[in-house]
Amino acid sequence: MFTHEMITSFNDLEMSLYNYIVKNSEKVGYMRIRELADETHVSTATILRFCRKLDCDGFTEFKVKLKMSLAEEKKTTIRRTQHSITEFFERTLTGDLEEKMEEAAALIEKADSVIFTGIGSSGILAEYGARYFSSLGKFSMYIKDPHYPIHAKFRDNSVAVVLSVSGETPFTITQVDQLKQEGSTIISITNHKLSTIAKLSDLNLAYYVTEETFQSSNITTQIPVVYILESIARKISTPF
Repeated sequence: MFTHEMITSFNDLEMSLYNYIVKNSEKVGYMRIRELADETHVSTATILRFCRKLDCDGFTEFKVKLKMSLAEEKKTTIRRTQHSITEFFERTLTGDLEEKMEEAAALIEKADSVIFTGIGSSGILAEYGARYFSSLGKFSMYIKDPHYPIHAKFRDNSVAVVLSVSGETPFTITQVDQLKQEGSTIISITNHKLSTIAKLSDLNLAYYVTEETFQSSNITTQIPVVYILESIARKISTPF
């Protein structure tokens, strides 16, 4: 319900209101605006401004959306891993993923430097990817900090492999933009080809599995990413 953009727009009073709401979501859904104002020590006007920032006409609409969000979280079920993997391979067989992995391998094979990036679970896999590629003879590095200084010799004729499930992570978008400006060829691995990061890339490999969240955390399976990374690395190790 609360996006990154919304949260960054909050002032100090609105942030204290936000902190109270996320800690007392069930309770807030049944409170009157004056009760919430008294509990959080803010004015009703501040609460109404807060609601408008969340695209709600008023406090009543906000409570409805809050209850719907809580209900959606409660009914979340975790799918069996086999279901997600079957879904991925069925779509792979009918798509152009194999062709795109060949193209990615060719680009990486010709590059002097390979840079992996991503955050969260994607960051863990980016670090794994850099190690795996290096183990198979293509030295690669993992960079987490978008402001990390990269020496000119590593920027020249380089390929950046960017991992992101949603393809919309602001932090990673900043990294992609910087690497692109520095002349790197961008290869992204995302769950959708229409995401911002996919559109910024020179080559995108999308794996299309149903995204899953549990208690506000993204738990979408990352097995397709491991498959794609290892497949590309082996194509380089064993030239096609």
